[in-house]
Amino acid sequence: MTAAEPPPGFDLAGLLAERGAERYELHARYLNHQLPRMLHTIGFDKVYERAEGAYFWDADGRDYLDMLAGFGVMGLGRHHPVVRRALHDVLDASLADLTRFDCPPLPGLLAERLLSYAPHLDRVFFGNSGTEAVETALKFARFATGRPRVVYCAHAFHGLTTGSLSVNGEDGFRAGFAPLLPDTAIELGDLAALEREVGRGDVAALVVEPIQGKGVHPAPPGFLRAAQELLHRHKGLLIADEVQTGLGRTGDFFAYQHEEGVEPDLVCVAKALSGGYVPVGATLGKDWIFKKVYSSMDRVLVHSASFGSNAQAMAAGLAVLAVMEDEKTVENARRTGDLLRDRLAALVDRYELLYEVRGRGLMIGIEFGRPRSLALRGRWTMLQTARKGLFAQLVVAPLLHRHRILAQVSGDHMEVIKLIPPLIIGEREVDRFVEAFTAVMDEAHSGGGLIWDFGRTLVKQAVAGR
Repeated sequence: MTAAEPPPGFDLAGLLAERGAERYELHARYLNHQLPRMLHTIGFDKVYERAEGAYFWDADGRDYLDMLAGFGVMGLGRHHPVVRRALHDVLDASLADLTRFDCPPLPGLLAERLLSYAPHLDRVFFGNSGTEAVETALKFARFATGRPRVVYCAHAFHGLTTGSLSVNGEDGFRAGFAPLLPDTAIELGDLAALEREVGRGDVAALVVEPIQGKGVHPAPPGFLRAAQELLHRHKGLLIADEVQTGLGRTGDFFAYQHEEGVEPDLVCVAKALSGGYVPVGATLGKDWIFKKVYSSMDRVLVHSASFGSNAQAMAAGLAVLAVMEDEKTVENARRTGDLLRDRLAALVDRYELLYEVRGRGLMIGIEFGRPRSLALRGRWTMLQTARKGLFAQLVVAPLLHRHRILAQVSGDHMEVIKLIPPLIIGEREVDRFVEAFTAVMDEAHSGGGLIWDFGRTLVKQAVAGR
């Protein structure tokens, strides 16, 4: 048997051909049974056959524009040839990976490249996900400062494992999982509240998303730098959660770089670093923090990850950074994001249901609000009474069904659509989205049509589900 031949008894292509049509039934029976139920309810139960770049295709060969990027994982789109080639190469190399008693070159090379984008930081810990990157930062901050408490922001999302859930600002994710760590929430941008907390002398750090993913709310201008100065004055640390905002998403490599003078003590990254293939997370930090945590040979494994620094993940990360530089991905995110945001913002005065367009780079929030006209206000109130967030769902549904564009509502009970497409999109994709969005909004403002029929269906389901 050659290396190119599959092992006897296993044929992946044959298995998918034989059982692929059972995908929704398999999930309903063996995995999270609410996922297929939810997809069936909102009509998102599509079957995609293949994907490339910023597009999916179904069995009939119809293309779908991806404005979701796997919740930000697919920064370079799907199946970038350079990342694919790197993974083939690392597998073909048959490296002696994860021996635990050597120092392979790929983790050091990827750490070196990552730190070149954050020159004030010195060392990297590699894990497997964004929540693990946040867990690492929380542990390191507590140990380095000798303090127990971390401040976080209301409505933040930092992950769902127990430590990161303790700094998750959304009650819906926290409910039923107490007791959590004794951390404290403030409003994003509330310096007075932060000063009160750090003044108590037990705060290890503030963990903050420079742009909150839930609702796409940027930190107010000057907040990050003022918070950093306040924390350092009280011997606390600033943790920047760049899991979604990092690697060019907002038009700079890191989102905190939009504000001059901000140099976080710890930075969490993941998602797009994977190239969409191999899970990877990284926590970048200052030398003194790492040296406190790993203070002796006895503590060499005091924080580690079984699959952290594996060769496939490291190769994917190195390939992603190389592509970003060669294809000027950060610059494209800034340029294309400005174009998309400006064209959408120009529609605010045209549509009374459209409240605001905000964000940076290719992280854009479209918020809807209460209309002025009596007829539209009645329909809006009907939806709001049943469940807040239904109107945003009314918009993303026809975007998918009629215009073959995949987008997402930004959070539960929220009238915001979040756009986080692959960073490789250009003017063609901007045109397609804006034209489709305009058509959906025209129908919504016409007072009739399928969009409001679907709304009544969602209202019935929301009421029945209470």
